[in-house]
Amino acid sequence: MSEILSGKHALITGGGGGIGSAIAAALHGLGARVTIAGRTQATLDASAQRLGEAARVFVALADVTDEAAVATMFASARAAFGRIDILVNNAGAAFSMPFGKTTLGEWERMLAVNLTSAFLCSREALPAMVEARDGRVVNIASVAGLVGAPYISAYCAAKHGLVGLTRALAMEVAASGVTVNAVCPGYTDTDMVRAATSNIVAKTGRTVEAARKLLVERNPQGRLVRSEEVADAVAWLCQPGASAITGQAIAVAGGETQ
Repeated sequence: MSEILSGKHALITGGGGGIGSAIAAALHGLGARVTIAGRTQATLDASAQRLGEAARVFVALADVTDEAAVATMFASARAAFGRIDILVNNAGAAFSMPFGKTTLGEWERMLAVNLTSAFLCSREALPAMVEARDGRVVNIASVAGLVGAPYISAYCAAKHGLVGLTRALAMEVAASGVTVNAVCPGYTDTDMVRAATSNIVAKTGRTVEAARKLLVERNPQGRLVRSEEVADAVAWLCQPGASAITGQAIAVAGGETQ
């Protein structure tokens, strides 16, 4: 195991499964102490158990769209492992609906989960990073933050906002040595994509195989991205060798965006 992140404390939101769990494993494997945050205790506990070495893993139950809950989560994480050196804003959700049928409640939920959560968590983490003149913030956006797509207008708006927040924060803290970047996965083999597949089946009558093929066809490599591939990109951005990389939105999508 590499120890390149030994002594660092990484907090990953949405860390209980899929991409978040893979990111936690990648950073833990590089020697970091890891706080896994999310809303479901059982999922978080299972992710922590997969990592092993309990002395370097802390579980924080929190709704990251709630300002008070985020403040409490950071306080408990700092009490466990000290200053947050690496923040990965991975919490997210998606749904598909024609724009004209999208309710205000659904619109606001997409913004809260995908964008406001990153604002709240970054606001908690950045001051100490800037003071220490060292730190990494990685926002898990999406190719939907780089290009438009039908039936996911609220999700696209939120992820475009997350990319914009990434670029603005990167410029604001650049002189301090703190970096802020976004990783933008294409369709990734996670529960979220499996739910999207089920939604296509329910609304179109297609088979599961046909619905999955619709998603895979967007990727020029003809496959879904693996969570571990997204995690590898995040892990690279958190290492000393990526200290000159900031304000970037890096697509991990098999060539879906150019």
